[in-house]
Amino acid sequence: MRVPLGISRRGFLALGGAALAAPLLSHKAFAALPTDRPLHGMSAFGDLKYPADFPHFDYASPDAPKGGTFNFSPSYWYFNQSPLTFNTLNSYALRGEAPPRMEMCFSSLMVSALDEPDAIYGEVARSVTIAPDRNSFLFRIRPEARFHDGTPIKPSDIAYSFRLLKEKGHPQLMLPLRRMAAAESDGETFKLVLDGKQSARLILQLAGFPIFSEADIEANGFERAATAPLLGSGPYKVGRVAPGQSIEYERVADFWGRDLGVNRGLYHFDRIRIEFYGDRQAAFEAFKKGDIKYREEATSRIWATGYDFPAVQEKRVVKREFSSELRPVMQAWALNQRRAQFKDMRVRQAIALCFDFEWTNRNLFFNAYARSQSPFERSDFKAEGVPSPEELVLLEPWRGKIPDAAFGEAVIQPVSNGSGRDRKLLGQAARLLKEAGWERAGALVRKDGGTLVLEIMVEDDSLARVMGPFVENLRAVGVDARIRQVDSTQYEKRQRSFDFDMVMMAASFTATPTRDEVLDSFHSDTASSEGSHNLPGTADPAVDALIDAAGAAETRAELAVALRALDRVLRARLDWIPNWFSANHKSAYWDAFGFKEPKPDYGFPVEALWWWDKAKAQAIGL
Repeated sequence: MRVPLGISRRGFLALGGAALAAPLLSHKAFAALPTDRPLHGMSAFGDLKYPADFPHFDYASPDAPKGGTFNFSPSYWYFNQSPLTFNTLNSYALRGEAPPRMEMCFSSLMVSALDEPDAIYGEVARSVTIAPDRNSFLFRIRPEARFHDGTPIKPSDIAYSFRLLKEKGHPQLMLPLRRMAAAESDGETFKLVLDGKQSARLILQLAGFPIFSEADIEANGFERAATAPLLGSGPYKVGRVAPGQSIEYERVADFWGRDLGVNRGLYHFDRIRIEFYGDRQAAFEAFKKGDIKYREEATSRIWATGYDFPAVQEKRVVKREFSSELRPVMQAWALNQRRAQFKDMRVRQAIALCFDFEWTNRNLFFNAYARSQSPFERSDFKAEGVPSPEELVLLEPWRGKIPDAAFGEAVIQPVSNGSGRDRKLLGQAARLLKEAGWERAGALVRKDGGTLVLEIMVEDDSLARVMGPFVENLRAVGVDARIRQVDSTQYEKRQRSFDFDMVMMAASFTATPTRDEVLDSFHSDTASSEGSHNLPGTADPAVDALIDAAGAAETRAELAVALRALDRVLRARLDWIPNWFSANHKSAYWDAFGFKEPKPDYGFPVEALWWWDKAKAQAIGL
């Protein structure tokens, strides 16, 4: 499946997740994969599900018809993409905002299977051979692979793409490529050489990176005019574009890889159309009219009360929940510790105490959500109870240098009395602020005269509404709190440059997180890297060491131990204030689609899995 092997993130009101933890697989290390032998796929732990030359993934639908237009509102996005507007068609650079699903226009060496937690299979690469030292990977390239202009995808194009992304790519791509020592090519093969310092699982991420045409980039540049796309080679290409308003992706009928097992039975729609709305309510009204045919509802109030319009009553629109993926998820507020007032952990604890989840969930969310506690929520990487002996082995060297709370019961956020103004919790917040050196003088001030100001930056009306009671509680304890709503472009610019006090972020890691995925959010190397998702500026040697331990894990059990230990430290530090999550995809769609059930466990790209059902569409008057 053409889903980047990274994390998709952006602040939005509700993030779905799986109700079950990702299952423990056999303790077969990545190192057990054979060397000096061509492989059709790779997996971090456990055997591959699919043999060489498999006909299609089990979740694909090879007999489904092709045709129709899928007009939808994306619920997730990658890199510099935005669901609100766009001013570039390059998803792989830092600058600008690109439309979601641009990744469907590009092929890659290998692609992930959505019914396995960590398996990838060859697409442009016919096979991969691992060197005995496991630091280099030789990919044999399919001679039939083509760009959309008919020119072949040469090994030299792939080598050029990796070097380009290492130099000019989005930080989420540049970061793992730091471990690339060389990208080499000859007539039939591409060789990726790593420096020996990489996590064993890094190759699973790198093999999914996009491939560009060297001739196209050299002729037209990497960053180009807003309506000029990069030359792709995937199942879709860019069609009609109205900058900032809409984009259509057209199915490539003669897509070179359509009959490969990794692609057969997918990508059924002739066109995929995305329209952009700066206002959430305007997007909902467009869905009610049928201008949009599929959406995932992110506002619990609308999900509970808004789906009573005629098309629902006439059963032309279906309202349904689908289980979310078996992947670690996080939704939390980031307090920017590059600003002195938030470096003191007591200040962060006080701010967290002012959020009354119980009141918010009952009065604003219609009890639709659960309280988030962990950056690895709903996975076997989430810490529970007291540390295991194996976790203590990793934690003990840092005793006295990390919060003592990391050695006790896993930290959970306090439960309020649900009144919206819990005096006990607010009293605790006031005492913590006083201990941190802030005195009440109307507002909270320090001896140097500084005032404790907290600006919560949002880009959405619905989120601003949710923040209102939180802000009132913060003001009750003396914090000069305020909500700053900005447009999408300004929000992205300020978040990328860490110009904020507090923002919200939703993140979904892969089912078997790599070191570089975790590093991007929590490691000191990314604390000052513009465009990274280390939004709080976490820079702690203990956190770094635990991320390194996760990267060195040779079994899934070892990975779980390292990430649980990391979870304990992150939760005790409270760089991120966990807020809420949803167990399911809250989906609504016009009843004109066919799809296969059950959905795969590790991804839900509706635009690639579903198809237009003419009989259903005619039955509801479409």
